[in-house]
Amino acid sequence: MTFERKLSKLYQMDDQAWARHANPWSVWSRNTVLPLLIAAFWSREWLGYGAIVPVVLAIAWAIVNPHIFSRPASIDNWASKCVYGERVWLNRDRVPVPAAHRLAPNILSGVAAVGSLLVIAGVVLLDPWMTALGAAFVYGGKLWFLDRMVWLYEDMKDHPAYRALGTTTPSSRPADGGERA
Repeated sequence: MTFERKLSKLYQMDDQAWARHANPWSVWSRNTVLPLLIAAFWSREWLGYGAIVPVVLAIAWAIVNPHIFSRPASIDNWASKCVYGERVWLNRDRVPVPAAHRLAPNILSGVAAVGSLLVIAGVVLLDPWMTALGAAFVYGGKLWFLDRMVWLYEDMKDHPAYRALGTTTPSSRPADGGERA
């Protein structure tokens, strides 16, 4: 099981949730999660233990975001294709992806992970420059990763396992390989 599939299960991402998350509003509004988390954890300086409230709210936003938007009317846009590319990527242990798509996503995830460590250190140390540098690495790595997911989706959308992705009728077998309820 891929790490991404484990995260998908943690966020309770079934076919419906993936379809809703493909809404560009969901994709773009997820970019608010990191600044909200940074501000929430930084607020410990002003709120003390009361900072738990904004931290919980920021985490709740991260969890509910993929579930609250409606399915997009069309997936003929960059943001929606990012989401469907992520579905293809998380399923790569069951449906192999072309060789051209195997290395870059891992490198870009590593860039974002290094950025996350810098953000954490910056927030702990209350260092705005380290936090900002980390956030730049997170966003740079993640947005470039998402751009690669568009490319992956475009290359894989005609594969039998993915033909139904992005349609109004879910496939008979989920692209993430999970079981239907």
